[in-house]
Amino acid sequence: MKLNLFSISYAGLWGQDSLPIDDFIGKAAALGYDGVMLAGKRPHLSVLDTDDHRIEEVRTQLERHKVSCDVIGAYTDFSMASSELPSTELQIHYLEELAKIAQQLGAGVIRVFTAYQRAGEAPLASWRRLTGIFQECCDRVGEFGITLAIQNHHDIAIATPALIEFLADIDRQNCKLGFDAWSPALRGEDLYEAARMAAPYTVITTNADYVRFPQFQYQPELVNYSRNDVDMVRAVAFGEGFIDFKAYFSGLVEGGFDGISTYEMCSPLRGGGSIENLDRCAAQFLSWMSEHGITRP
Repeated sequence: MKLNLFSISYAGLWGQDSLPIDDFIGKAAALGYDGVMLAGKRPHLSVLDTDDHRIEEVRTQLERHKVSCDVIGAYTDFSMASSELPSTELQIHYLEELAKIAQQLGAGVIRVFTAYQRAGEAPLASWRRLTGIFQECCDRVGEFGITLAIQNHHDIAIATPALIEFLADIDRQNCKLGFDAWSPALRGEDLYEAARMAAPYTVITTNADYVRFPQFQYQPELVNYSRNDVDMVRAVAFGEGFIDFKAYFSGLVEGGFDGISTYEMCSPLRGGGSIENLDRCAAQFLSWMSEHGITRP
């Protein structure tokens, strides 16, 4: 597997310290990563701020530090459809513009999300609507040699069997998976089986570890607590959380995956958001992968 670091980890969006994209590329190289995944939005690789001159600057940094840009992370939510606003069209155009940037940087993959479930829209209607959207997206980015990797994050087609079914309905060779252990682990799927099932369709896996804390609400009339349905989750250094990554990577390897494995820090992190703590966690991912025999190219 090729090990990448996602720039969103150093974007400052969850109160952590931030690095501009040039410094982030140098950081990833210094830590020992093979490549980087760049966030397709501010403060990093926004389509509004990235012209040919900026792309050449980024290319220079990648070459200088001898790391590749393999993936661009797009931020889509196709639940935002509206009869008044061309939200879907804007997002398709956004992906098309990111595809142009990706081609120039040598990245072959753009990570995308599906949609949150929209109030008043039946799940099957959402499914059909999104199938058509992703077919158009794939056709457009395919003109630039780009593959879309759907990450199992948003509501539509979130369960692993549903995600694979959704992929089949899209029926495009350049539509694959950007599989994530966090989602099936939280939803109670068997991680080994989910990873093994998804592996043949997966081009990138995105990884982060978490602890979970049960939540309760005090009931004074009972002098007791009621258990909330949903736990609170907090990011921790890799290998310190509840996610069984040994089973997860075993399933991926057994299923034939040998693509890009990316580490991200995309929520408030145990230990705080200092550069020192971010660096420690980013380095720990590499150490864990090495200790567990995850091969590199």
